[in-house]
Amino acid sequence: MTVYNKWYHPYEINEKYQKRVAYFSMEFGIHQALKTYSGGLGFLAGSHMRSAHDLRQNMIGIGILWKYGYYDQTRNDDQTMRVQFQKKYYTYLEDSGITVTVNVNGHPVKVKALVLRPEVFGTVPMYFLTTNIPENDHLARTITYHLYDKEPSTRIAQSIVLGIAGAKVVEELGGADIYHMNEGHALPLAFYLREKFGNVEDMRKRIVFTTHTPEKAGNEVHDIHLLNNMSFFNTSSLEEARHMTGMHGNFFDYTLAALRIAKIANGVSQLHGEVARDMWYENDNVCEIKAITNAQNARFWMDNSMRQALERDDNQALIQRKAEMKQELFELVADQTGKLFRKDVLTIVWARRFAAYKRADLLVHDIERFFDMISNKSQPVQVIWAGKPYPFDEGAVSVFNSLVHLSYHRKNFAVLTGYEIGLSKKLKHGADVWLNTPRRPREASGTSGMTAAMNGAVNLSVLDGWLPEFARHGENSFVLPVVDTSLPDSMQDEIDHKNLMSILENEVIPTYYNDRNKWMNIVKQGMRDVVPHFDSDRMAHQYYEMLY
Repeated sequence: MTVYNKWYHPYEINEKYQKRVAYFSMEFGIHQALKTYSGGLGFLAGSHMRSAHDLRQNMIGIGILWKYGYYDQTRNDDQTMRVQFQKKYYTYLEDSGITVTVNVNGHPVKVKALVLRPEVFGTVPMYFLTTNIPENDHLARTITYHLYDKEPSTRIAQSIVLGIAGAKVVEELGGADIYHMNEGHALPLAFYLREKFGNVEDMRKRIVFTTHTPEKAGNEVHDIHLLNNMSFFNTSSLEEARHMTGMHGNFFDYTLAALRIAKIANGVSQLHGEVARDMWYENDNVCEIKAITNAQNARFWMDNSMRQALERDDNQALIQRKAEMKQELFELVADQTGKLFRKDVLTIVWARRFAAYKRADLLVHDIERFFDMISNKSQPVQVIWAGKPYPFDEGAVSVFNSLVHLSYHRKNFAVLTGYEIGLSKKLKHGADVWLNTPRRPREASGTSGMTAAMNGAVNLSVLDGWLPEFARHGENSFVLPVVDTSLPDSMQDEIDHKNLMSILENEVIPTYYNDRNKWMNIVKQGMRDVVPHFDSDRMAHQYYEMLY
């Protein structure tokens, strides 16, 4: 008999964190072996669950068990990327004994909750929901097949499962004081809670909301009648749903509705807090939007030998360990691409989701200049790209494949597939420079640079997201000058590219080769400045302090 059919933690709750919090997220990046994430949103949620456990918080996680994960990124015969959907099996998830029923499009759907025990990966207790059980028909079973399914009605059904089935699972466990929506996907839980408590006030005081993106793609909008027909509003009528959310037209905006329903919300960096307030405060009845900067779990992401060498201020040990970590990464480069990279060569890495605004190809804007830079015999450079485009975004996939084709022209330029937690860790361990090139101010936070800095990689970045709170040019990182965002995108790209190449050619590369002392000071300053402030223990504490 499991103890996890009721609200339970295998540790004594820290008195600072007594409130019962259920944290709802469409994706969680906990461990390489658990494929329930696509990118940064998941990595962030995973670190939060680890820190909540380490701080002994009274929290649980509610997510979805994706039968095929996001997707497996492999290669076609010509080395271009191939999207593979492979069935996943997890022997370490246990039946919680809880099954609930939700209504989707007029049909009852059974949802089973599987539990990830804290001792498996060092998280709070986590409940993963699945419709892929014998009690459901084929269509109902497909709801939890694919993270971010391309079919709009399936995406809506996934929100109903996460929000309403998730809230019913929490109720079976004994209920929560706070329901935290990480992005707007779990929004249907609000309608369920309003029906449960019989009024909006009791619902509102229990809901908090984190918005993660100033990008249109991240803020889901659907036809309000389609949502209503599919039971997105649970048993609330369309009129009641309109009254609660202020959505009186034909379209329903998840983020705006969440901001009107929650008692309080937050953006995920100080800059994003400002951007979010500018974006949403012009609408009426929006709750207060604070800012809690994202962070990552240092115990999980930071190499122990690097941490110890930094504590001893031992340059030699830092250099030696970085060379070892580079070698581990380069074994993988050789395996995937047949290229042998050198440990003594400056290595630049660009690795994250391949979304258009992140500008994966900014560095190759002027391909001749790029090839000249990496072909310099006296100060050579190696460059690695990695990351997953959304599998049905043809533009992003073609950018990835164009980089693959370009990489054939040089032996020190590689594009890797399979960007998941394991590869992400290797890249951050092996990078000398972590390149980040979003179009400002469209990166709400971005956290990959934090975990790179923890491992002695120097950030070279546009000043966006979390960076304004961290970066000091030439001291702990290198930063592109801020570009006028009112200019057309093509002009912004042009200016950013020129500045990027100038900083690389005149500052980054010469410092690495000609002034190792200065380079090591920048490396160490970055490591010292990133922890503890950008360690998720600080973030997990702030959520209790500022939001719950």
